Formats: sequence, structure tokens, C-alpha cells
Amino acid sequence: MINHHLPSPEPLHRAIARFGGVTALVVGDFILDRFVNGVIERISPEAPIPVLHGRGEMLAMGGAGNVVSNIVSLGAAAIPVSVIGADKAGDDLMRMLGELGAETFGLSQQRDRMTSSKSRFSALNQQVLRFDEEEVKPLNAGERSTLVEHFRTALARADIVILSDYGKGMLLDGVAGELIAICREAGKPVLVDPKGRDYARYAGATAVTPNRKELGEAVGRAVFADDEIVAAARDLISAHGFDFVVATRSEKGMSVVEPDDARHIATQAREVFDVSGAGDTVIATFALALAAGADRVQAGSIANAAGGVVVGKRGTARLTVEELTGALFRSHGPVTHKDAILDASAAARMVAAWKEEGLTVGFTNGCFDILHAGHVSLLHAARSQCDRLVLGLNSDASVRRLKGSGRPVNDQHDRACVLAALASVDAVVVFEEDTPLALIEALLPDILVKGADYTIDKVVGADVVQKAGGRVVLVDLVAGKSTTGTIGRMRATN
Repeated sequence: MINHHLPSPEPLHRAIARFGGVTALVVGDFILDRFVNGVIERISPEAPIPVLHGRGEMLAMGGAGNVVSNIVSLGAAAIPVSVIGADKAGDDLMRMLGELGAETFGLSQQRDRMTSSKSRFSALNQQVLRFDEEEVKPLNAGERSTLVEHFRTALARADIVILSDYGKGMLLDGVAGELIAICREAGKPVLVDPKGRDYARYAGATAVTPNRKELGEAVGRAVFADDEIVAAARDLISAHGFDFVVATRSEKGMSVVEPDDARHIATQAREVFDVSGAGDTVIATFALALAAGADRVQAGSIANAAGGVVVGKRGTARLTVEELTGALFRSHGPVTHKDAILDASAAARMVAAWKEEGLTVGFTNGCFDILHAGHVSLLHAARSQCDRLVLGLNSDASVRRLKGSGRPVNDQHDRACVLAALASVDAVVVFEEDTPLALIEALLPDILVKGADYTIDKVVGADVVQKAGGRVVLVDLVAGKSTTGTIGRMRATN
């Protein structure tokens, strides 16, 4: 079966909200990327070549290091395991990983090994030269023993494993197969970003993530159309025992292929500046989503959105949760009413993404036990003041404490479902406390809306919102009505 149906947005956001609890083990070729920027104003008198006047340089982690960098920037924990050189480039990688907050016990520096380094020289954002310093060779017996020992130690704390093969030697001569066997024995999923044509070296892995060109090379024929992608991926699954294949397809998006199912996920059209490291971001995000409870298609949708963001950046780019969440909103649209009921963590990420998109976020709260016209008018008025409205809803226990043992009439699930179905409400968050103060502090909305039977000093969270640069909007009520009554005009207080 081939399916183009996209998953619902809410499970995707729920998975992203759980990234913080995931630990990923990354093994592979760690590369130091050096970016030298400058200007070209003359030709050298020594040879017919341009002279680049340096104006600054930047160091970044490439290869498996970029996978680690993306994992950490997405809020998860990463444990890198590899062998690098006891040289300047290796020292720089160790320092950068330490600054990132990644554990470095699994990285072994060896004097007879050279750390792979790539220097890119650019003038006016146009790359004019790349200078590579590297020596491709497999691990010797001592290095391999150390790597496997570090891997076993780290695996006990990892939720998922990524093998990032850049063909520099870490995973040659059966190392990849040995690590995959250890993962299988431990019941830990292992994803491989492959290199070369021989995928037998990755036999038994949970999945491989080739791009379209790599997929074609692995099966010995060109693949372009959906059915060709599926056929090639299933050939690999059959030959090497993979559970599934994730094929990245540039502007066509991504395909998640299983033995009896295939899903094609379209990418979002955007300007492409640089594809450096896009594969690293995709596998990092896919792995985190899978470990956070997403199914394979949901993980593919999240990773596809991630890849769409980083190709719009220059250099080996890191991805943030806010950028990823914003990209999902663009590609999957707003959540439907049944998916708009969020926990505080998911709501905070959603609000951050909305703000990143330049949208104003409003907040109001209440028990909303028996929904009536006054409530609907209040929410409509609140939504007119902002681009997105989050509604904080008192839990059943909170309503009982505030209104007595006979309340609520409708439980929190029913109340949340009804409110989420309103066009004026973009998200509903149930809170357990008697006031929404903690929720307001977590979300930091741009606008806080309450009825005008309150005064500013009585509005919970008013000081928090104002201190953050937001404003409080009070809704004037018809004479004799409470906040549940008919809504009149509104006034704002900065």
C-alpha cells in the first residue's frame, strides 16, 4: 500500500514536547568544520588565482558531531562515542562538545589518528575553495576494543542509537555490524546514516536513511518515482533485514517504507541556501521523535519538517525546537479541535513557535462549566485581540475546590472538547492549581484577557505579562452581568 495521508499535527507536537527526556547515543565519524569568510579584491602576482582577504572564521562540528549538535539543540541528551586524533582539530571538537553539554567520556583521542577537518573558504557567501585534512583508515584492534567498551557503557543509558557513517574509518571492517548486534541484543533501536554502496555492513539495523541518489546506488539502478523508491527500499529491507527504510528525496520530501506499507511525505517549498548537514538534522530529529513515542510516519513528518528548515540556512546548521514547531505549523496547518487540547509543556512549545512566526498570542482562563452565550462572546472578543488564543481551563479538582463538591457539572475532558471546537480557541490547557499563574508564567502570552468586573491588580498574572512587555485587556460587561454575561466593548491596559 502507498499512502500520501499526513498524520494529525497534535501527536507530532506531543512527541516534540518529550524530546527533553530522550538520550541518544551517536557513533561515527566526527569532523571539524572550519568556515573562513573574506573578500576577493585582486589576483595574486604569484599565480593566476584570486587572493582571499580573511575577515573572520567560525568552527562547527560536522559529520557525527553535527548529529550531536542537533540533538542537543532540540533539547535532548547526546552521548558521542568515537575515536579522534590527539591533535588541534580533535582538541577543538572535545572543547566544543563540552561547551555543548554533551558527555565526552566516549571519545578517545589517539596520537596516530588524524581528526578529519574540512575548511571552507568563502567570499561574499560564495564558496571558492574547500581544503580537507583527513586520513581514512579503519580502527586498529586497541581502538576498536576501546570504542566497543565505551559503546556498551553508554548504551545502558541510551534510548536510541545513531550510526553516522561518513566513510572516514570508524564503522569499517565490521564495526557497524558489531555495534548493531549489541543494540539488537539490548533491544535498543539503531538508525544508520549510510555511506557507500554496500549496505550489508549495516545488516540488522532498525532502519537506514539514504537520500535518493544513495538509495539508487545501493540497489544498482536509478530511482526517481514513488514506486521506484518503494521497490528499491524493499529490496534493501529484504536483503539486509532492516525493519524499514527512510529515503530522503530533496524537494520531493521523504518516503518511509516498510515491508507492507509506504508513506510519502511532501516537503514545503522554500529557498535552499545550503544542504550541508541536512541529513544529520533529519536522522537526529527522526531518532528523537521515534524515541519520544512517535510512530514511523509521525517521526518522518517531524524529520521532514526539520530538513526543510536547515536547507534554508547557511553552513552546517543546528535546529531549535521553536524552528521545528513553526515548520510543522506551516506544513501541517493548525491543529484540529480534537488535537487542540495540550498539556502545559506542549502548549509552551506551541506558543514559542507562534511567537517565532511573528503571531501575537492571547490567554484567558476560567472553569467554563456550563458553556453559554456569555462565554462564547467573551472568547470571541478575546480572540479578536490576538492571532492565537490559548484557554486555561480549571481541572475538575480545581473547580470543586473553588465552587463546591457539586461541581463541575461537566468533567474536564468534556469541557475541553467543547471549548476546543470553538473557532475562537486555538488551544486548551487544563491546569490543576486554583489559579493559572504557573501556566501564565510558562506561556508568557502577549495579551491577557479578563472580564471588566476585575481590576488590573486583581487579575492573576497581570504583573507577569506586563513585565514581559505584554498587555492586559479587560472586557467591559453589560450592566448587571458577571464575566459569564454578555460582552460589550473592551479596553486595554499596558
